[in-house]
Amino acid sequence: MRILQIRFKNLNSLAGEWLIDLTHPSYTSDGIFTITGPTGAGKTTILDAICLALYGRTPRLEISQKENGIMSRQTGECFAEVTFETPAGHYRCHWSHRRAYQKSDGNLQQARHEIANADTGEIIESGIQRTGNTIEHITGMNFDRFTRSMLLAQGRFDTFLKANANDRAPILEQITGTGIYSDISIRVHELSRAENEKLKLLTAELGAITLLEPEQENTLQTELATFQTEETALAGQIAATTQAIQWLTTVENLKREIGKLIDQESTLQTTIEAFRPEREKLERATRAATLDGQYAALLAIRQQQTDDRQALETEKNALPDLQTALTQQAQTLDAASQLTRRHKETRQQMQPLWQQVRALDQTLDNLQKQLADIDTQYRQEEANADIDRKALSEQTQHLARYDRTLADIDRYLGEHAQDEALATSLPAIEEQSRHLHAMAQDTAQKAAVQEQARQALKQAETALAECRKKTESIRQEQTRTASALEQGQ
Repeated sequence: MRILQIRFKNLNSLAGEWLIDLTHPSYTSDGIFTITGPTGAGKTTILDAICLALYGRTPRLEISQKENGIMSRQTGECFAEVTFETPAGHYRCHWSHRRAYQKSDGNLQQARHEIANADTGEIIESGIQRTGNTIEHITGMNFDRFTRSMLLAQGRFDTFLKANANDRAPILEQITGTGIYSDISIRVHELSRAENEKLKLLTAELGAITLLEPEQENTLQTELATFQTEETALAGQIAATTQAIQWLTTVENLKREIGKLIDQESTLQTTIEAFRPEREKLERATRAATLDGQYAALLAIRQQQTDDRQALETEKNALPDLQTALTQQAQTLDAASQLTRRHKETRQQMQPLWQQVRALDQTLDNLQKQLADIDTQYRQEEANADIDRKALSEQTQHLARYDRTLADIDRYLGEHAQDEALATSLPAIEEQSRHLHAMAQDTAQKAAVQEQARQALKQAETALAECRKKTESIRQEQTRTASALEQGQ
């Protein structure tokens, strides 16, 4: 395990955010460095940040949801983060703790602890207990082993030295990477035990074997030689007997094959005698086959002559009908020619009518456009008329109020003739009254213009309807003419 970067915030006397990059050349050039400073400067706090990031606790300060003795005073949050590498890859551990609303007097919240892949940023595990188990699995050290060997707190430098052999051995194996030798030792011990078991089994089997006396051994050797001689003689006899059996078997097989061949010969002779009449026919057919080509040509010529005679008779019989059909076709051609001439004359006569239809179509299009323009103008005038009606209504109401006011003023003047000072306001009232009358006249003129537009629209609609009727009648005449042309064809 190699620590690459340390980042922390608001821990003890080191308030604010701090970053220590151990991959910087200043640290890697010499391979060793020291952390120095006066008491209280924060040297041990850096080591506490490493413990917090990895295991969520420190060896010298208590941290829980009710108490956090490492968070800087007058701050509302703190965190510690360590990036490290192992043979398995690069990892980043992050631990954080904060108060409610990040206020210095807020209640402490649940601490957060997680480990992620430093290369991809993917979260591997989160949660206090699960993250601690994952870090122990990756690094091979729990919190106690880490604080005994890798990071010794103040006043506890001799903890590792005073530990017993069982506690030191796993730590040394983890630090030096010699854990493989323990595995090898265990494997060798298991193999040695298995081989010793096999040796004991073989020794027991050997003890169960009884050794022969020299006289018994010589007797057995003599009997063995005799048996081997007899075996050799018997093997020769067996070989000769086997060869004789094979020879006799071969002779029997040959005899059976000769019998089968004799039977086949008799069968073939019988078949040949039975086929003799057919063979004579075959010979005659073979001689006749040489004339097949000439005979086939002769048959083809005779068949062609027969077909030609039948075809000639058929044509002679069909000649009167063909002449009759020719006469009918000539009559039909004359009728079609006359009908074509009439259609051409009709088309020439209809040519002015078609020109009129095109002119009427053009006029209809123009009228439709004019009608659309008039309709648009009518809608605009209608909207303006509505506006003018509203304005007229408002002005009429104002005029009525002014008339009432003027009547009141006249009545007042009659009653208060002696008040000549009021004469100065009378011209203004009269001016307003004239203005209202002018607006009423303007509104009446606009209403008259609107009525004229309505009349023009009605006239245009009437003309459009008449044009449509004429166009429809012309189109019907064209349809009847086209139908007549199609029926004539």
